[in-house]
Amino acid sequence: MATRSRRSPNKSPGRPSGPGGAGARDWNSVALGPVAGRWVLAGKDGRLTAYARAEGGLLRWTERVPGGPDWSGPDLFPADGLTDLSVGQGPDGYAHFAGRRRARAEGGDGAETLTYHHAVQYQSGRPMGPWDSLGTLYHNVEMSLRGGPPAVTVDAQGTPHVFVRNNGRGIHVKRQDEKGNWAAWQDLRGSMTFEGCCASSTADGRIWFAAPGEKGLSFWAQSGPGGPLERGEDVPYLALDGSVRALETAPGRVTHFWHAADGSGVFAHREGAGVMALGGGPAYGAVAAVRALVDGYDCTVLAHRAVGGRTVLAAYPTEHEAAGLWWTEIGEECLESPALAVDARGLVVIASISARGELLVNRQKDSSGLSLGRWQRF
Repeated sequence: MATRSRRSPNKSPGRPSGPGGAGARDWNSVALGPVAGRWVLAGKDGRLTAYARAEGGLLRWTERVPGGPDWSGPDLFPADGLTDLSVGQGPDGYAHFAGRRRARAEGGDGAETLTYHHAVQYQSGRPMGPWDSLGTLYHNVEMSLRGGPPAVTVDAQGTPHVFVRNNGRGIHVKRQDEKGNWAAWQDLRGSMTFEGCCASSTADGRIWFAAPGEKGLSFWAQSGPGGPLERGEDVPYLALDGSVRALETAPGRVTHFWHAADGSGVFAHREGAGVMALGGGPAYGAVAAVRALVDGYDCTVLAHRAVGGRTVLAAYPTEHEAAGLWWTEIGEECLESPALAVDARGLVVIASISARGELLVNRQKDSSGLSLGRWQRF
């Protein structure tokens, strides 16, 4: 698929001016917010890539060399009519994207349709493949129109799985086979789920899926790589819609994080450990999470967007939540959820989308602590 640089001649005088007031910015290069999911990914070559939504499609920034600090972009990948873009990655390092398109047929009765679509980027800095249609959830048009936004992840065989909330407020999944053909949508059941779901995979390629809902959190997982998705036990804690994220905190063991629906802070759940309160206050968007070395210790670093719009950051020894967390506000006001990643040097990278629609990036100075350097704007 073709890309367009930020120097496209299409201008929008209503958009904010560029750095130093140097004229109007290209409206296609102004990010509306990050895509859903873990939106800063490490490629096989060690370079990080950040993805965001724009009016014209999907924006991408890529580290020029592994470990930075410079980034190229933003590059625009047109995605005509696609909304609710999400990204996922499996052990093979490929970035998979899913989106949904609501359209009205021309002429006749102008019937509305809602379809899902999928595309892949195989290498850092390279073009994306075409958007393939995944069709509608049901043959019945009215039922299909109630499908939720997609979440996508990839298993051990490199098979993408696209999850959506269905007409009955349960979960549907669609997966690709080894020949590249897409199977029919499968009903995973569930009930009274919200739209903002979380799909992830572990290092061995097992898929995990979590859906917040009116009665608590519902979980599905593969017992082994390539196996069927099996329903786990529900957790009766109310999570803010769209706030759930997963992190592999030990080989084959996943911890889920979320914002409490009542604004009482961040919570975590792990099989065998139950639900744990991690402090913090009211927030928006998803909880970002990554594992990194801090002072020589394996630590879990968390970040989210506070009510005031700024990013807050905390860290603790991995799977030792009882050690406590101290949340610190950093940076400037951002749009939606920040992202966390570890770069090719093993340092924590935190990214957000500024209120001006730019990519903001900061890095851990060194592994002797979680002190950050200066923010960069791209």
